[in-house]
Amino acid sequence: MIIGSTLLLHETLSSTNTEASLLLRSGEQAEGTVIYSDFQTAGRGQTGNKWESEKGKNLLFSIILYPQSITPADQFVISMAISLGICDFIGRYCTGAQIKWPNDIYVKNDKIAGILIENSIMGETIEHTIAGIGLNVNQQDFSGINPRPVSLKLATGKEFENKVSLKELLSDLDIRYKQLLYGDRTLIKTDYLSKLYRLGEWSSFSSAGSVFTGRITDVHISGQISIEEENGGIREFSFKEFSYLF
Repeated sequence: MIIGSTLLLHETLSSTNTEASLLLRSGEQAEGTVIYSDFQTAGRGQTGNKWESEKGKNLLFSIILYPQSITPADQFVISMAISLGICDFIGRYCTGAQIKWPNDIYVKNDKIAGILIENSIMGETIEHTIAGIGLNVNQQDFSGINPRPVSLKLATGKEFENKVSLKELLSDLDIRYKQLLYGDRTLIKTDYLSKLYRLGEWSSFSSAGSVFTGRITDVHISGQISIEEENGGIREFSFKEFSYLF
C-alpha cells in the first residue's frame, strides 16, 4: 500500500495542504503520507476558495505523492486518478457520483467533495504532489453556499464511522494511484470521461461575460476541457475560463 502507509492525525489544522507543504520543506516524507484533521480553520479550495466543514463530521486530508513518471504537460491525469478513487468510494454506498471538471465531485447535482492538487515542478519533472481532499460524510447542515452541498449521510440516510470511511477511501485511492503509476493511463481517462458531469449534454455556460450553449466532449490530460458549440465549433478552456450555468 502506498497511499495511507503513513497516517498523521490531527485534531485541528489551519489546512492539511499547508501542513503537508511544511512537512516537505523540513525534508522528504514517505510517499503516500496522509495528513488528516478533524477540523480546518482555513481549509482551502481551488484558487483560494474556502472549504466549509463542521468539526468531526467529514473527511479532511492531504496526501504526499511523488508521481515523477508523469510529465508536467500531463499532470492533470493525477487529478483524474484521484477523482476516480473518490468516485469508487462513493459508489460503495450510493449511485450518481460524477466528476465536475476540474476539481469537484458531485452526487447528481449536489457537491459532495472537493479536490485541491498542488504540484511542485522542476523543469520537466514533478518533484512532488500534494493532493488535498474534502469529502462530506456526516454533515447535514450547510450554510447554503453555491453549489449546493450534500453529504453521504444526506444521500443515503445512514451514519458513517469516519475511521472506517477513511480506510476504505484510502484503499480506493491507492488502487487508482497504482493504476496511474503502473497500469493503463488510457483506461484512467476512459473511466474519467464515463464519470464526467454533463458530458455530451447540451447545457448553458458562461465565459468572458457572455452566455453560450454547448456540450462537453473531452478533457485532456493537460487539463483543458473541450466544449462543442451549436454551430459545430470546438472551444478549449483552461481553469476558471468558463462557468457552468444551472
